[in-house]
Amino acid sequence: SPVKGLVGQSEWSQYFPDCGGNSQSPVDVVTTQTKYDPSLIPLTPLGYSQHGNMPFTLYNNGHTAVIELPEWMGLAGLPWLYTAVQMHLHWGSGGPSHGGSEHTINGLSADAELHVVHYNSERYPNMSTAMTQKDGLAVLGILIVTGEEANPAFNNILNYLSRIRHADQKVFIPGFDIQSLLPNDLGRYYRYNGSLTTPPCYQSVIWTLFHERVQISKAQLLKMETILYSSKAEEPERMLLQDNYRSTQPLNHRVVFASFSAGEVTAVVIGVMCGCVGLAVIIRFIVKTIR
Repeated sequence: SPVKGLVGQSEWSQYFPDCGGNSQSPVDVVTTQTKYDPSLIPLTPLGYSQHGNMPFTLYNNGHTAVIELPEWMGLAGLPWLYTAVQMHLHWGSGGPSHGGSEHTINGLSADAELHVVHYNSERYPNMSTAMTQKDGLAVLGILIVTGEEANPAFNNILNYLSRIRHADQKVFIPGFDIQSLLPNDLGRYYRYNGSLTTPPCYQSVIWTLFHERVQISKAQLLKMETILYSSKAEEPERMLLQDNYRSTQPLNHRVVFASFSAGEVTAVVIGVMCGCVGLAVIIRFIVKTIR
């Protein structure tokens, strides 16, 4: 396929017309321009924690590391029931603060991003039918940042990357609790209509981008960024698989909805920043002003 050769993102739409569409992903979420929607309820992962000792398949498709998910995993809290298909990662090349996430918030990248892909199993028989339909897919986006602490949940994936170093390599890995990869707060998120972030870029995705980020260690990020190759085992030249994120796309006519009002977050942030003393001063000032 034309994408296999190092086709730049700007040329995707020559081969895949949808990549030039006006509802593309990822996007930059400008928090002041999001619209609070009180009907956005917390998402409920179904069966994420049940792996029944069944192994998962982990493979290097030349673009990312993919884990195929069992069909008993799903997602409630959307207008339809969605069944899990796979999850995969996006990352950069320069360690912390050099980009790597696909979505950005107020122009700022995270270090990596996890996507959990589901299809609308209430309306469509399978993923390949669903992925071309407007309401066909639901993807969870989890922004990943680095800190001092290692995140043991991510070692369930990272510890096995060395077995799929080359494109097209596959390995079985022990099943684990997928929910442990998600942030704790599944109630606060951004929601918008968008697309797959790789060709064919079908505009069939209901995106949920969680407000809370998950943290991994710098060593874990380094592993993600430096172990895999986009080249096949038999190819003489090894090419590191890096910077496999798409740049943000214009929002155009779309609105990004938030399941929480900006006010409640600001209040919490101000409260934390000022501490109680600062708050007391502010309140005293307000009371005086009112008098």
